[in-house]
Amino acid sequence: MEALIDQNGEPALLLVIGLITGVIFGASAYHSRFCLRAATAEVASGRAGPNLAIWLIAFLTALLVVQTSIFTNALDVSESRQLAGAGSLSGAIIGGLMFGVGMILARGCASRLLVLSASGNLRAIVTGLVLTLTAQATLRGALSPVRESLVSLWTIPGDLREVSEILSIPRGIVITVTALGLSAALMFGRYHRLKISEILSAAVVGGAVWLGWMLTYLLTQHSFEVVSVQSVTFTGPSTDTLMALINTPTLTRDFGTGLVPGVFIGALSIALIRKEARIQRFDPGTPMERYLLGGILMGFGAMLAGGCAVGAGVTGGSVLSLTAWVAVFSMWAGAVGLQTISRWAG
Repeated sequence: MEALIDQNGEPALLLVIGLITGVIFGASAYHSRFCLRAATAEVASGRAGPNLAIWLIAFLTALLVVQTSIFTNALDVSESRQLAGAGSLSGAIIGGLMFGVGMILARGCASRLLVLSASGNLRAIVTGLVLTLTAQATLRGALSPVRESLVSLWTIPGDLREVSEILSIPRGIVITVTALGLSAALMFGRYHRLKISEILSAAVVGGAVWLGWMLTYLLTQHSFEVVSVQSVTFTGPSTDTLMALINTPTLTRDFGTGLVPGVFIGALSIALIRKEARIQRFDPGTPMERYLLGGILMGFGAMLAGGCAVGAGVTGGSVLSLTAWVAVFSMWAGAVGLQTISRWAG
């Protein structure tokens, strides 16, 4: 690693790490049809099915391998954004609810929109751009005062952000319970006739989250520069990538600007192999205004919640960040609630 740093520098290595992680995530997410929105739709309809199994396998795999790595001292995420410094529970709750509602309106979360856009889905591309621009406005633009006000309603210090420490649960117990849950999710997936390749791809989605944590952590151990330990998330990196393309002649080299094109390349590769790449437009059955509203809600909600369905839900959840767990629970509540109300009303 030190030789690679000397030859290429930390920014270039971060870019490559992000690219590799993104390709693996994009390919496996496309093949497995990993999607939080689809999982919530099954729950809202009163049945548990294959989409829920896919999400559980990905989430529990990430949680298991990350926590095992921490337990064996192979990984230290204590300085990660999800655990270091103050967190906002009000942001996690309000932002999570908004993101969940937006995810249903747009028929996909931030990661799913990026994956679908690789196959030629113009609805996903347009919605993703609206999400990204809203996120930028929420982070640094006209909507930032509103975000700051909502975030400050209920904050917690950094030493109260790790769930197992708050509840005094030994990490070994967390790992054991997670392993049992993953075993049940695997059997659940087979019960619903998921293909072995789909189950493995769902597990690889979780594994990609672990890979991002591990590779960036290894870089921090050999770097003389300040490098953040980080993993898969989409709203922030998508915003940074888009703004860099608009504002600068050269793209900043970091994990996020490698991750976003990596996911696109990975998903596109599988779409081409399966001959599923085709242009998909808005039509009377897919009204644009619904998608645009969904993109706005997700962009604002993700900035409040500290991440998207993957960034907060899976990546933050895998390190047992309290705000991440509250955010993903709120995303589930917002998504299931909207679908339940829609079903009752119609």
